[in-house]
Amino acid sequence: MGKRDNRVAYMNPIAMARSRGPIQSSGPTIQDYLNRPRPTWEELKEQLEKKKKGSKALAEFEEKMNENWKKELEKHREKLLSGSESSSKKRQRKKKEKKKSGRYSSSSSSSSDSSSSSSDSEDEDKRQGKRKKKKKSRSHKSSESSMSETESDNKDSLKKKKKSKDATEKDKDIKGLSKKRKMYPEDKPLSSESESESEYTEEVRAKKKKSSEEREKTTEKTKKKKKHKKHSKKKRKKAASSSPDSP
Repeated sequence: MGKRDNRVAYMNPIAMARSRGPIQSSGPTIQDYLNRPRPTWEELKEQLEKKKKGSKALAEFEEKMNENWKKELEKHREKLLSGSESSSKKRQRKKKEKKKSGRYSSSSSSSSDSSSSSSDSEDEDKRQGKRKKKKKSRSHKSSESSMSETESDNKDSLKKKKKSKDATEKDKDIKGLSKKRKMYPEDKPLSSESESESEYTEEVRAKKKKSSEEREKTTEKTKKKKKHKKHSKKKRKKAASSSPDSP
């Protein structure tokens, strides 16, 4: 059985393209692009000058708009000036009319003004009285609340001071009794406080005794262990010395 032939024939692409012939171009070539019509330098200058000047129609339109705007501004100014003049004239007329009416109605208005002023003063007095009462009640309430707070604080401070004094007095009594007992050990206790102190001292002594007994026990155990180790060492030495002599 021979090997299968997997070889493929080599095709030269350049030779294939030549055999096909010239390609039909569907669009313009590079030569067409290079040979395109171009404007001269003079024509280009003319185009630039036209762009700088701009269109005449646009300039005319802007001029007309500016003229119309100026006319509208002038009309608006005239209206404002006429309105201000008319308002000033109306004010002057009103002032003159008020002066004339004030001269004729001065006698009648004086009585009405006096009555209205008296009623106004009475109303103001009533309002002031109510305000003063409200202020007094508020100040009284605030003073009462502050007094109650201070009293509660004082009570708390007194209680704390009493407790601290009692504790210090108890400590002093216990110290004095202990000193007396040291000075006079044959005397008997005089009160319940002395009895409690004696019980406390007895407990302390019992604890000390227990601790001393435990220490003695531990010391005895350590001594026994040391003796046992020494005895075992002596036995080993004897055995070692006797073993070479036996043969």
